[in-house]
Amino acid sequence: MTGRLVTILLVTAIALTGSLLVARARSVHLPGNHQGYEPVQPIAYSHRLHAGDLQVPCLYCHSNAERGRYAGVPPASVCMNCHRFVTAPLGAILAEDEAAAREKRPRRAIVSAELRKLYDALALDVALRPDPARTPQPIAWTRVHNLPDFVYFDHRPHVAAGVTCQTCHGPVETMERVRQVGDLSMGWCVNCHRDAARDGIGGRAVQPSIDCSTCHY
Repeated sequence: MTGRLVTILLVTAIALTGSLLVARARSVHLPGNHQGYEPVQPIAYSHRLHAGDLQVPCLYCHSNAERGRYAGVPPASVCMNCHRFVTAPLGAILAEDEAAAREKRPRRAIVSAELRKLYDALALDVALRPDPARTPQPIAWTRVHNLPDFVYFDHRPHVAAGVTCQTCHGPVETMERVRQVGDLSMGWCVNCHRDAARDGIGGRAVQPSIDCSTCHY
């Protein structure tokens, strides 16, 4: 019985040690791998709301992905296409409308704290007109996805081939704050090219290169 108990304890200890080592290995990143990076941004922009609930197409804001190497962050003027009129969540606006009607007073302008940051960056006054006494300031967004300088990546051929944004960036339409989903390693990219060559993209045959010079000039 004693020998059997020792064996059970040893097997249990080995299993637990193995589990801990596997868990630790999964949490270890190679140098330059920022998988899971999810920085706080200067304005709490919700992709879940915009790309998910409202179904704003990714290329509406990141239109440069179709015509340039970098998708880029949209200029604040693109935000203002909507937020010149939408200044707060719908619930807050409806609540103010009801309160104004109930109290028989003019409706007050409702501006959310996060959108006020956008208007302040554009140096707009309370009526959303340019304030001559202030100077517009760029919004210091933090870049989430970074590739090494020795890697060449161009969004244009990927978008033209029908590669969805989610293929590389994950389910952004579910994210309150954008995070890096893939590890962006060379193997990750090469395997995607191999899979696309085998399976096609959207039912269309493609021949993505796996030649070194494609990404490393």
